[in-house]
Amino acid sequence: MQKRTKFGGTRSPAATSSPLKRWTIVVSAVLAVVLVAVAIITLQRPPPAPLDLQSGISLPQPRAVPEFALLDQHGRPLTRAALQGRWTLLFAGFTHCPDICPTTLTTLTALAERLQDEGRELQVLFLSLDPERDDPATLAPYLDYFNPDFIGATGDVAEIDALMAVLGLAYIRVPTSADTYTIDHSTALALIDPRARVVAYFKPPLRDDALADDLLPVLAGAR
Repeated sequence: MQKRTKFGGTRSPAATSSPLKRWTIVVSAVLAVVLVAVAIITLQRPPPAPLDLQSGISLPQPRAVPEFALLDQHGRPLTRAALQGRWTLLFAGFTHCPDICPTTLTTLTALAERLQDEGRELQVLFLSLDPERDDPATLAPYLDYFNPDFIGATGDVAEIDALMAVLGLAYIRVPTSADTYTIDHSTALALIDPRARVVAYFKPPLRDDALADDLLPVLAGAR
């Protein structure tokens, strides 16, 4: 159907809409060029440099922590979301540990105090490798002794094993008699960034002053 113009001529709907179509094509083409340029820049941009640590070992490529489902020391669900939006220092152990675990948690307590004195906060997560004995009712008073702000994690063995594998940490249950056992485990601390990625490790001997010297610039965003 054709439309009559004021001068008696006619014009078709296609002729009326052609400028709009041409404008749409131009805008689409420009957007496509911009998107391609952004993609090229992103691909060419070098990855962030590893953290500059004196007492730790930075990973050249961060390792993402996948979803997991555990319980904290208060019996509440603990998932990957707890690692997002903050820096976390994770230590895996068990409450029946006679030496390494209490010593490490004591060091982490002193570290937390040093960081708080500087106005910085670091989340400390204690991952139990002994869910058979470390239920929430056991974890809560154990961690309260060191620092009530520390988070404890326990749950199914399969969930713990999967998380440990991603963290690059190892442990093994060792029988000591017919009905008792201990656990040999990695003693390193895993540093997890606010995007829930493992970015570094700290290995013994652990000193709260050396850890603070490394972590203060990280928490301040200077590294």
